[in-house]
Amino acid sequence: MTQAQTIALYQPLLHQIAYNLVKCKADAEDIVQETFLRWLTIDHQKIANTKAYLIKSVTNNCLSHLDTLKRKKQQCIDTINSSELVQKLKDVNFSHLDLDVDLKNAFKVMQAKLQPLERAVFLLKEVFDFDYEALQKTLDKKKDHCRQLLSRARKKLEEGTAKVQMERPSDLLDSFKKACTMENISDLVAHLKEDIKKKF
Repeated sequence: MTQAQTIALYQPLLHQIAYNLVKCKADAEDIVQETFLRWLTIDHQKIANTKAYLIKSVTNNCLSHLDTLKRKKQQCIDTINSSELVQKLKDVNFSHLDLDVDLKNAFKVMQAKLQPLERAVFLLKEVFDFDYEALQKTLDKKKDHCRQLLSRARKKLEEGTAKVQMERPSDLLDSFKKACTMENISDLVAHLKEDIKKKF
């Protein structure tokens, strides 16, 4: 069996295994491709069972990928609670805002116009200056998807509010205030994630 025939034969199986482990189509495709690329560089005569070797390899690559994601998420959490971010937020001037009026009205508009994911991306990017790498790690969404969500959120917020059905702001506003006053930004992140889960 040629290398091309081997790839064609086992690729669907390996992709299914990878997808079941990482739960992301794009990541699964990348892992399978990487597995085959590594397989092409080794001496195939040393492999007794090609199918078993490929299955083990793709499984190990998936586990390594998941470990890497876990470490990156932990690093993101550590960054959120870092002294540098604390100092940055302390330096932000919120004196021109009446938090009991302006913020409440702003959150009414956001809750009426934006979906939970759009709201999370908008707040973290526009208010707390998360870059797209941090957004991807925090919300588990691709950077391009985050850019689209931010663009969509901005457009929705720029539209008139006359026909928007206003609702009373949820306790998300309280989490936001706490983040701004340095009590805990991780509470805001957790709240945004919880809203996203409720949506789905």
